[in-house]
Amino acid sequence: MTQHSQETTYLKEGFDLAAHRPVITSLKGMVTSAHDASSMAGARMFLQGGNAADAVVATAAALNVVEPYMSGLGGIGFLVMSTGFGNDRKVLNFSGVVPGKGVPEAFSPETHTIGTRCPLLPGNPAGWLAILKQFGSLPESTVFAPAIELAEHGYIVSELDERFFAANAERLKRFPTSKKAFMPHGKPMKAGEILRQPNLAWSYKVLAEHGADGFYRGEIASEIARFMKEEDGLLTLEDLESYQPSWEDPISISYRGYDIITPGPNCNAFQVLETLNILEGFDIKGLGHNTSNYIHLLSEAIKLAATDRIMFGGDPNFMTVPADGLISKDYASTQRARINHYHASTVMGERYTDNPPEGSMEAGLPATYLSGETTHFSAADSAGNVFSITHTLGDAFGSAVVAGETGFLLNNNIFLMDITPGSDSNLLVAPGKRPGSNMAPIQIFKDGKFILSIGTPGSYGIPQTTTQMILNYLEFGMSVQEALEAPRFRVLGGRRIGMEDRIPIEARQELLARGHEVGSYGQWSTEVGGGHAIAHNPDTGVLMGGADPRRDGYAIGI
Repeated sequence: MTQHSQETTYLKEGFDLAAHRPVITSLKGMVTSAHDASSMAGARMFLQGGNAADAVVATAAALNVVEPYMSGLGGIGFLVMSTGFGNDRKVLNFSGVVPGKGVPEAFSPETHTIGTRCPLLPGNPAGWLAILKQFGSLPESTVFAPAIELAEHGYIVSELDERFFAANAERLKRFPTSKKAFMPHGKPMKAGEILRQPNLAWSYKVLAEHGADGFYRGEIASEIARFMKEEDGLLTLEDLESYQPSWEDPISISYRGYDIITPGPNCNAFQVLETLNILEGFDIKGLGHNTSNYIHLLSEAIKLAATDRIMFGGDPNFMTVPADGLISKDYASTQRARINHYHASTVMGERYTDNPPEGSMEAGLPATYLSGETTHFSAADSAGNVFSITHTLGDAFGSAVVAGETGFLLNNNIFLMDITPGSDSNLLVAPGKRPGSNMAPIQIFKDGKFILSIGTPGSYGIPQTTTQMILNYLEFGMSVQEALEAPRFRVLGGRRIGMEDRIPIEARQELLARGHEVGSYGQWSTEVGGGHAIAHNPDTGVLMGGADPRRDGYAIGI
């Protein structure tokens, strides 16, 4: 008995760990991304005297090599940035546009999602080079060197990579250039094998030597145009020559004294801000983390904001997007009043449909309140420069088409748009149009000082996952790593919710009683994203990085 008591006492002296990984800390520089090699590429820039701009672009380029199914030279993205730990706040929009031949009649249901007709103009190279031109301190040859090395010498395929390669093998096999790039032995790559990408290395060498001209008007552009012409694609040399990213002001809200910024439309991140505005009227912390009351309230707020995103999201160059109304406090008050606290409401789903389920929630009236697979990564430095980027190819491996001998995949983001001639959808495809994007890079400030950069991949689930991670940090006082690891859920169509099994069974049972249809994602699931974040303590200057174990990501501090 005595011995047993001693052992019990000893065990009680341990710690119940809330996260599987430690928070990474630094005073000089921090990078966090979806792969250790890409984070290391960014860290190398700090070691070579570079800043956060250099680091974030080096990270972006390396991700193309080691996470080719999520992002790359053929993809699109958004940047949120701040300098001086909060002084100057800007957005860079390098989302793609529909090619000049992109009219509804140019697409079939199949070519809408795969092949040479579904890519938007690639925006990533122009975005990266705009960042370097404005804020970088190292030459392009240095910044792109890690990506070139990884592509030439190869990287080791992970277990996650293996699953993605296997799941998409049939799509890749359809296109000889893709099969050559990602199935060098005629079959999907396995974990532990080395994937070399010499053609991709060539593209990065061109980019390092010739910059944007090399991609949009030089050798790479010529190869893309040649390939597209031969393979019945839509992209032309004239399309590529015309592309330009744009510096813009972010949209923002105040939430319990925190300033939260994100890109405005055509980015649909206003869904995150609208959701937080609705929740601000409730005692979120008092509900308890991942209780049935909390999940019910959050899911109902998500449904309201997602319905508005479906109805009002799109390209402001082609429609009126009532962004100021959508994120106004008065509008949030009216949306808050629509919540049924006892029963789950029904929503049309995650994207536009002309045949929604019976009884589906309708969008609100934000104009009344007008006042005048994907990847996320971040870098921050001791001078207060913070760069937060979300990239996408659309689906995993995008269009599934490698653009000729360039070595990189083209996106398939036209799949987000409506191809029905005469449709009244905001997303009807048209030349020069940008689809509404669900990417949502976020930066948060307190008393004018930067405290958090956060974002995630996850398609239509991005705004939901991002909101949950923000609440974990701001409302429940979790560390940056805990905020990323905590179990999550995702609202789907109708009254369906998919959730990780780490959410207590009691909460799931109570949600069923309220009319929610609860499905399981297992213990850990990429269906609820794979977040990355950098936090900052303004009092000490300490940077704290976190990376989601649902992906292969790591934070590295220098």
